[in-house]
Amino acid sequence: MKIRPLHDRVVVKRVEEEEKTEGGLYIPDTAKEKPIQGQVIAVGDGKVLDNGEKRPMAVKEGDRVIFAKYAGTEVSAGGEDVLVMREDDIMGVVE
Repeated sequence: MKIRPLHDRVVVKRVEEEEKTEGGLYIPDTAKEKPIQGQVIAVGDGKVLDNGEKRPMAVKEGDRVIFAKYAGTEVSAGGEDVLVMREDDIMGVVE
């Protein structure tokens, strides 16, 4: 199943963090937090402004982004868990 987001929505797949710290310790699954980085899979057309114009999206497919810890709605698409969120929930693009 493929998701095509509408307006200013973005589909993001979480990027798993390292299981090992810099010091060489392994982090158990129970102590891990949800990753706050992800890969943009799909983007909408853009936000419709009050005057009827569309503002283009600042992110594009393939961008690695940082988002708020509890941002978006989790959806299962094609056996994968992805997040659907507004562009406003994205804090930055990792370059």
